[in-house]
Amino acid sequence: MSIDAPIDESLSSVVEYDEISCEMCLQLNASLSFIAPLEAVLFDIDGTLCDSDPLHYYAFRDMLQEIGFNDGTPIDEEFFIDNISGKHNEELCSVLLPDWEFEKAMQFMVDKEALFRRLAAEQLEPISGLNNVCKWVEDLGLKRAAVTNAPKSNAELLISMLKLQDFFEVIVLAEECARPKPFPDPYLKALDALKVSPNHTFVFEDSVSGIKAANGAGMPAVGMATRNPEQMLRDAGASLVIKDYNDPKLWENLQEMLLQKLPL
Repeated sequence: MSIDAPIDESLSSVVEYDEISCEMCLQLNASLSFIAPLEAVLFDIDGTLCDSDPLHYYAFRDMLQEIGFNDGTPIDEEFFIDNISGKHNEELCSVLLPDWEFEKAMQFMVDKEALFRRLAAEQLEPISGLNNVCKWVEDLGLKRAAVTNAPKSNAELLISMLKLQDFFEVIVLAEECARPKPFPDPYLKALDALKVSPNHTFVFEDSVSGIKAANGAGMPAVGMATRNPEQMLRDAGASLVIKDYNDPKLWENLQEMLLQKLPL
């Protein structure tokens, strides 16, 4: 399901993205140690549940080349990571097509997303270990939501292909929020919908904008280094960076929380 209820004003005042304190930043960057007890886990979708970034890269590369972007030279993965990954389509209009009328630029993005969905329908794979972490969340009875900057059609396709329709209690789309990631609005909306505190919730994210959004909403983020460099995710504020859901670092943290009854 997707939600369109207004954000609880008391919750939205927990942390403002533009005014997050240095003290809070340091706390979030240090560890996940202040979560106790754990109530919920939030997930980004692209690059976090599934290795979809290469498909977005291929779609952008081919379509930008078709319109003569960069003098017709195909963009490389470094350009994609630095300028495209994790950004909302409205922002990408100004980043990639600043001289185009907005309506024309948005139609380009719509066409690109259609190409992405065709590629995803043929090639999409879950991040290794995803089923294990989903089972862990379910076994503990934790609340969970998917929170994404992706268009609704993309989110629905990916969640369906991953067979997670019954796993998520809530799906929050940035297009239903006042502001997308890197602002905290989508994550604040998820917290409000699940009726949980940011002090008892953490986030899985693979992008700089997503990590900043999670931190801005008062939650630590586990960075998924599926494609983006580990140091980039750490610099963005990730409390822990893992390669996939089988990473021993993740399970050491989770096991410590359960066995010692300590914060994650």
